[in-house]
Amino acid sequence: MSTIADNIGVVSQRIRAAAEAVQRDPDSVHLLAVSKTKPAQAVREACAAGLRDFGENYLQEALSKQVELTDLPLSWHFIGPIQSNKTRAIAEHFAWVHSVDRLKIAQRLSEQRPAELPPLNICIQVNVSGEASKSGCTPADLPALANAISALPRLTLRGLMAIPEPTDDRAAQDAAFATVRDLQASLNLPLDTLSMGMSHDLESAIAQGATWVRIGTALFGARDYGQP
Repeated sequence: MSTIADNIGVVSQRIRAAAEAVQRDPDSVHLLAVSKTKPAQAVREACAAGLRDFGENYLQEALSKQVELTDLPLSWHFIGPIQSNKTRAIAEHFAWVHSVDRLKIAQRLSEQRPAELPPLNICIQVNVSGEASKSGCTPADLPALANAISALPRLTLRGLMAIPEPTDDRAAQDAAFATVRDLQASLNLPLDTLSMGMSHDLESAIAQGATWVRIGTALFGARDYGQP
């Protein structure tokens, strides 16, 4: 049975191979370990194997893990849908937020980010496949939203995040991720981050410019959604 450390090695090699296949520096692609529904011990094991960046979707679960793991040098990323009543805790306890899709949420994060902390790194989530079930702003609304967020204090707009409609068709994967890349390029803002690609499609995402790939299942195994 493979360990988390073994899985990290396999995923890291996939990232390296995917980057080298398109003449990218493998170090330009960062691995975000998606630890939602997984216990703090799994995060501890992944940290022991060299990972420092962890993504969480559920605020209370994430805050509980953060308390349990205060001895570790971790950087926490919030990657789930954001309710207005959760923004203060997110602003106070995370280094990155990948899932901002409304100006109201960004304004609250800006107002509630503690002054003693560095600016909060922000990615705008774009609903690139137009799925009704997915969060994210529309491509049409993106320019105005990006310009507004880039002007807010206590935040640093870093780039875009997307979760395209799942498919095993590599051409369809490439097209969706290329759309996100092109949308970012069209904004004419100093952005350096594309958060896209998961366990099943990271190769395509990297080929189209991903700088963060969000990997859960390939590192930690199938998720147990019976957990909080």
